[in-house]
Amino acid sequence: MGGQYRITGDKYPRMRRPRRRGRLVVLTVASAAVLGVGGWGTLQLIDVFTGGGDPASANGTKAACADTVSRTTVPKALPRPGTITVNVLNATTRSGLAQKTADELKKRGFKIGEIGNATKEYDKKVEGTGVLLGPAAALDTSLPVLGTQLADAERRTDPARKGTELDLIIGDGFKTLTTKADADRALTALAEPEATPAPKKNC
Repeated sequence: MGGQYRITGDKYPRMRRPRRRGRLVVLTVASAAVLGVGGWGTLQLIDVFTGGGDPASANGTKAACADTVSRTTVPKALPRPGTITVNVLNATTRSGLAQKTADELKKRGFKIGEIGNATKEYDKKVEGTGVLLGPAAALDTSLPVLGTQLADAERRTDPARKGTELDLIIGDGFKTLTTKADADRALTALAEPEATPAPKKNC
């Protein structure tokens, strides 16, 4: 070309592509945002499994665990044999069983009330070792204590029964009371039951 558009000299202008700075900025911001969201999510998961590091939450969990343990190890409040009065009644055709059994129960610390034959409701009608009969309130208190002395006896309650006395009604299957050593162990286990395993918790 000629005229005013003629290129003179030995240096020519270099043609460069325009830099895409805007695109780089967008990519950088997007990467930072993704990393930030990922980190936040990780912290949330850690909080979920650790209780968030909140002292109140941790204390509450420990208190719940301690409460569970305490509720499973508290022994029952049961009456002592010396506070239980037992009527010993014979429902069999064998004579002398009521008196002999009453004497042994007395040696073991129980109070003895009436000694004699069973009423018509039970006389010659008890096939097992015996029946322990008491008021409804005795079901989880004095009846289990007396039950340690005759392990195979049936336990019954009468809602209409008054007072706190219990009846030990001797049946046809009766031979003797539970041995004193076994009865004492049963009494100990009854008063101090083993702790019931509580559900596992992340304490």
